[in-house]
Amino acid sequence: MTTRDNISRKLLNPFKGDKAIWFIFLLLAIISLISVFSSIGYSAALSGKSPEQVFVRHLIFVVLTFVVVILLSNFNYRRFSGISWLGYLLSLGLLVAVLVIGHKSNDAGSGMSRWLQLPLVGRFQPSELAKIVIVVYLARLLTQEKNNLKEWTTFRNILIPVLILVALVVSENLSTALIIFFICFAMIRIAPINVNHWRLTILGLVVLGALALLIGDKMNIPFLARSGTWSSRIDNWLNFNEDELSQESMARMAVASGKLFGVGIGSTIQARLMTQANNDLIYSIIIEETGMVGGLVVFLLYLYLYVRCIKIAIKCKGDFGRMTVVGLGTLIFLQAAIHMSVSVGALPVTGQTLPLISSGGTAYLCMGLALGIIQSVAYDVNLSESKKAPKADANHNNTMPSESNEEKQEQTKEEAKI
Repeated sequence: MTTRDNISRKLLNPFKGDKAIWFIFLLLAIISLISVFSSIGYSAALSGKSPEQVFVRHLIFVVLTFVVVILLSNFNYRRFSGISWLGYLLSLGLLVAVLVIGHKSNDAGSGMSRWLQLPLVGRFQPSELAKIVIVVYLARLLTQEKNNLKEWTTFRNILIPVLILVALVVSENLSTALIIFFICFAMIRIAPINVNHWRLTILGLVVLGALALLIGDKMNIPFLARSGTWSSRIDNWLNFNEDELSQESMARMAVASGKLFGVGIGSTIQARLMTQANNDLIYSIIIEETGMVGGLVVFLLYLYLYVRCIKIAIKCKGDFGRMTVVGLGTLIFLQAAIHMSVSVGALPVTGQTLPLISSGGTAYLCMGLALGIIQSVAYDVNLSESKKAPKADANHNNTMPSESNEEKQEQTKEEAKI
């Protein structure tokens, strides 16, 4: 087949990677558009815009996310390793900027800053980008130092960038900081790390966290200003007051109203009273409208997406690709599980959106970045598998190395550089 034919085939089939993941993404996007349109009314009214305006903005971000995933799936994922350090530095700069000039997390002005107001983009939450960047950067570090991971010095040098990022995020969003740390823990844990290093690190962080909560509750330290909010959320969850009309109680009422098959799409009642119905608690609205059946379908979509990521990681020959897919797949599934647990009352309020469903603009787009990188690795795996048969035929006939063999040699060189 000529080079021109190869280019034509690529242009005719832009959806590279795992077909099952593309199908799941499409279903989640459809669910997102329906659910957001159903639940956007009250939130739009508070922002002074019409529901149609807010919905069109969300639709634009959904379309942009599809474009991003398509572009990234055609990109050589190994090149992400080389630029990951730049993304890490950019994330640190944005997180520092949000602490200095960021916007408050609510209209009352209480709490730490979470947002940056960017031209054309609007509100941007740097911690959403940081979740993606740290996974790719950590995958790079683990791959580069894979032969020295049992040494304490190597473990320390890998852990320090993670802790710096987590420290900058924790003041604005504890749940995001915990998600980042857990994902990094999972990635490092599956690498050949000395278990004793982890035990000492976890013990030290638990002690530091307890001291931070105690000091933050007693003293007015800006960096720990939200410690009271964290404590109150846990207390409200443990001592839930059914008579209080709060976001949590309305979410639980929405879940209870849904029963088995729901009240019908577009017939939500609780969303007309909730300020976070279209983002932080959208799963409760999905259950209200489609019942436990619809809620189970959404959960199974995320679970199957995670299973596909694990399969891609198993088939991937390079350590960097394997670590990246495991980390990003865990990120998407873990955040979805936390959001769903909060919506049904199984966890305290965290403020985590439902990936690829909740409205949120840049948060939706950042999850598209994660999905695009996963698809890039999946595409490379598919190419490697499709070249096995031609390679076997070439070896059998004792002919000169084929183009696929040359490409594989080039791929091995790139992996060696990583």
